[in-house]
Order: sequence, then structure tokens, then C-alpha cells
Amino acid sequence: MDSNNLQSKETKTHRWYAVHTYAGYEDAVARYLKQRVDSLAMGDKIFKIIVPKEKKIKIRGGKRINFEEKIYPGYVLVEMIMEPDSWYVVRNTPRVTGFVGADATNPTPLSYDEVESLMSRMGNDEAKFTVEVEVGETVRITDGPFKDYDGKVSEVDEEKGRVKVMVPVFGRDTAVELDSLQIKKI
Repeated sequence: MDSNNLQSKETKTHRWYAVHTYAGYEDAVARYLKQRVDSLAMGDKIFKIIVPKEKKIKIRGGKRINFEEKIYPGYVLVEMIMEPDSWYVVRNTPRVTGFVGADATNPTPLSYDEVESLMSRMGNDEAKFTVEVEVGETVRITDGPFKDYDGKVSEVDEEKGRVKVMVPVFGRDTAVELDSLQIKKI
């Protein structure tokens, strides 16, 4: 098969579809569906099964924890050729409630822009920092030994996600270096 023929076939028939699942069962549905694709020899019609997740950072017990969070809880994305037999395999997978779209038997594929945007969001290997404060702003410390203290931001390190806050301790301003997740604007 030449690459031109394959390319035109992919652009016409390979599409991404959103499949609605029971909440909390997205990973299980992806596993079940992959098993069904293998056991029913549907690999030529159902290609990729993804639970969209992105990397995030939070503070727990004073330590920074990296974790993955589902971008669309309750949904699994499936790249497939929509035909009656492939529709049946996906639709009758345990804990799948249906395809997203106005017509249950003829689901609406995701747009190429939606898929591209989602894949780029998922493709980030490192969790990004978003420091939403500027030098001179007043913030409240939400975690750590200075919890519930207020102070003024004196430095912001966007690359590392760190903030230096001047906190009044014993009548003097003391510089405290914090993670950006340990403060909030007031």
C-alpha cells in the first residue's frame, strides 16, 4: 500500500471520539477496551485508547507532590474507524455509557484542533508553574510554619515556582522563601 493512499484513508476515516464512562472508571474502561480490541481482533479499526491526563503539582505535608489529574473526568478518547462493528465493541464495553454526540448511533468525532490541543496538554513531561503574584502584592501563607501569616512579595522566581515573602516576625520584616503553591492573594 503506498503512503498517499494510506494518508487519504486516515484523513477520511481515522477520527477521535469521546466515550462517556462511569465516573472514576476511566482507567478501567481503557483497560477493558484494549482487552476487547485484542480478543476480538479489532486492531484494524480501533487504534488508540487514551484517558486524557496532565501533570500537576500540589503541596502536601510541606512537600511538593507531582501527580496526574484527569483533564476530562468521566471520558476516554478513542481513535477509531467508525463502523457498526467497531461502534458495537466500544459501546458494549463494561462501564461505557455511550459516545458523545447528538445521535447515539452516529457519534460526532472530535475536531482536529481539539485533539491537537489536548495532546499538547498531555504531552508536557513536566508540570508547569503558574505564579500569579507580582512583587509588592500582599499574600497570605497557606502552608508551612508561617501558615496564616500575611506578607508582601519581594521576589518571584517563575522558573522554579518560588516566591520570597517579607513576613513581620517580632516587629521586623523577615524574608521567607516559599513555593508558589503555599500562598494566595488577599
